[in-house]
Amino acid sequence: MIKVLFFGPVADRVETRVMDIDYTDGMTLHDVTHKVGMLYPGALSIVSFIAVNQEQVHDKQIGLNDNDEIAFMAKFSGG
Repeated sequence: MIKVLFFGPVADRVETRVMDIDYTDGMTLHDVTHKVGMLYPGALSIVSFIAVNQEQVHDKQIGLNDNDEIAFMAKFSGG
């Protein structure tokens, strides 16, 4: 199982903070973003930061393992 976390405005768009996605061999970050995008069209368009197991990643072709955690975040502003 892959645990997917959503923060800030991204969570607002998908109307949840946590989602579990079944893991399959050979799964990549792209597979997860595609699945979330199909479930919630446009929700990830505001994502500016993606982390896998609490480490920022830029390559969506990164391979995933069972029990990985992915976080999607938008830019935050404030002061």
